[in-house]
Order: sequence, then C-alpha cells, then structure tokens
Amino acid sequence: MSLKSCLLAASLAALSTATAAWAEPVKVGMITTLSGGGAGLGLDVRDGFLLAVKQSGNTDIDMVIEDDQQKPDIAVQLADKMIQSDKVDVLTGIIWSNLAMAVVPGAVAQGKFYLSPNAGPSQLAGAGCNPNYFNVAWQNDNLHEAAGAYATSAGFANSFILAPNYPAGKDALTGYKRMYQGALAGEFYTQLGQTDYAAEIAQIRASGADSVFFFLPGGMGISFLKQYADSGVGLPVVGPAFSFDQGILQAVGAAALGVKNTSQWSKDIDNATNTAFVETFEAEYGRLPSLYASQGFDTANLLLSAMGKADVTDTAAFRAALKQADFASTRGDFRFNTNNHPIQDIYVREVIREGDVFTNKIIGTALSDHGDAYAAECKM
Repeated sequence: MSLKSCLLAASLAALSTATAAWAEPVKVGMITTLSGGGAGLGLDVRDGFLLAVKQSGNTDIDMVIEDDQQKPDIAVQLADKMIQSDKVDVLTGIIWSNLAMAVVPGAVAQGKFYLSPNAGPSQLAGAGCNPNYFNVAWQNDNLHEAAGAYATSAGFANSFILAPNYPAGKDALTGYKRMYQGALAGEFYTQLGQTDYAAEIAQIRASGADSVFFFLPGGMGISFLKQYADSGVGLPVVGPAFSFDQGILQAVGAAALGVKNTSQWSKDIDNATNTAFVETFEAEYGRLPSLYASQGFDTANLLLSAMGKADVTDTAAFRAALKQADFASTRGDFRFNTNNHPIQDIYVREVIREGDVFTNKIIGTALSDHGDAYAAECKM
C-alpha cells in the first residue's frame, strides 16, 4: 500500500470517530523524561503524541510540556503547577512507574483525567484504579507475562531473571513468573539507574541457568546487553520490548541480534494506521519510531476521539467517550478492560538487521486478547 493510500485510510478512520467541529478546547499537561539516561523514552512519547495532534489538524489542544528529570519530587511539583496554575484538563506523559505512583492518585483525586502512554503499575490497575485513569499502553506485567509464555514454549526450564528494584521491576518479574512454568536459577533486583552489571553476570555464569530474562529499560538495558555480550556467557536472552526497542538497538548493535522480545506493537504490524504512522514519523523526525512513540501517538488519538464526542467540561460524557476507545490504533484491535487498561495481542519479535539498521520483526503471537491479572480487584 502506498503512503498516500495509507494516509487516506488513516484519515478516513479518524474522521469516522470525530465530528467536523471539535468540542471545547482541552489543555494537556505532559510530564515526561526529556533529560538524562531515560530521555529517549520521553522524547519518543512526546514526538508520537505531537505527530498525531499535527496530523489531526486540531488547533484546540493547548500543550504544556515539562521535563520530570526522572525524579518523583520534580514530577509532583510539575503536576501541582499544571493543575493549580496552568489549569490543565488532562495529564499524560509519565514514563516511570515510581513517578506515576507519585502523581496519578493525586491528579485523579482532583478530578483531572490521566492518560498513561507508558507506566502501568499494578496498584493502579487493581484496588487503586480510578474512573479518570486510562492506560493506553499496557499494565506493567503484560509484556513480561508474554515473555514467560514464550520462554515456556521455547523449552527453557531454568531461567535467571533480573529487573530494577522499583514498581515496574517488581511487576516485571511477577509477570514473567506468572506465565513461565520452569524453575528459577536465580532472581535478582538491581538498582534503578545501575550501569555496571559485572556482579550480576558473574551470578548468571555460576547459576546453571539455561536462559536469561531481564527487564532493564533505557540506558540500563544498553549497559547490560553490551557487558553480557562481552562476557561470553552465551545463554539465550528473552526480554520485553523495553530493552530491545528501536533507540536502544542502535546503541547495542550486533550484540542484540537474534534476541527474542515481546511487545504489543511492532513497526511491521500490518494495518493502514500503523503503516502510515511508521512512514510519517520517520519523515517528520528522521528516525524510525519506537514502542514509546507508538504509545504517544495512540494516546493522542484516544484523546482526539473523545474530544470529537464530548466536552472535557462534561466529565461523565468525556469519560464515557474515552472508554469507547473509538480510534484507529497502530496496534489494530484495541479496547479497554473494566479497569481502563488494554485488552490486546502481545507478539514475539526477533532482533534483525535491515541494511545498517537494527530493528525487530514479528515471529509469532505470545498472548491473544490479553488483559491483566488485576482487573478483578478494580471496583468501579
């Protein structure tokens, strides 16, 4: 399908979910990570979001964008400013689960909508759910559950597993163990932001493991993969997309080739919206989109779809419009569970090289129409 055809199909899909005249203007506060080791993740979420707004032609979204510096106290200060001084209607953008836990409960308690383009801590999917909180990415456990399911199907029977010691890291190992049926050669929590993994790799070498599962997003994953490749341990590696995403792969290089990873999105998902998104994102920014960029793009389109149906000042109607998720997702089929978290397919991808670019291709589906384990705890 040509780019022109893709854009036309995507435009028609968008028009089918929006009225010709937008509802009342919406002020959006985006708190995300734009500096430090996690900056690439926040930049991709921001750029994907802004691309969707630009393509929509909507001029009634007023953006306030701030850098949380990956610090919970800064994120809370920014949220307070945006709510009290900037008078935002909707908050979004947070990458890290510890920052989300610091910001989201207070924001929704003040009647603001929060649309998560990334962090999905279990606490906010279960007993801490809220009608004004929507996660457009996944619940934290999901991609790790898919990795556990894949590891089992691949015949791995003695995995060594590790992740950073923060909410998403704990959800990661919980998710892997939920679907993985083998034994554990070791289980280890690293420090958040750690860059030296010599001790952990020594433990893996001595553990008798037949495979390694790790969740180390951003710069942590780059450091680990390079050191692991240099170590010569050589055990098969499985992980979520966060450690094998587009920006990370270019930094890691050949060390990642052949690694299997799990994701709800990939640039080769075959639908008109995704094809157009990949081409237009690369044309706009000069790089291939990542998982995070796709999530930012989908988050903006969810917001736009709700704006086409209701005024943000009518909280109940706007909430109902968000819940419908009446937009064309880059993932194809997308709907919200009872706890406002996605039900979606999660794929297995393999790291490959296309010319000079390291990227991923889908090789199978790990979990179909998959929700999360905490929805039953959500009372709303």
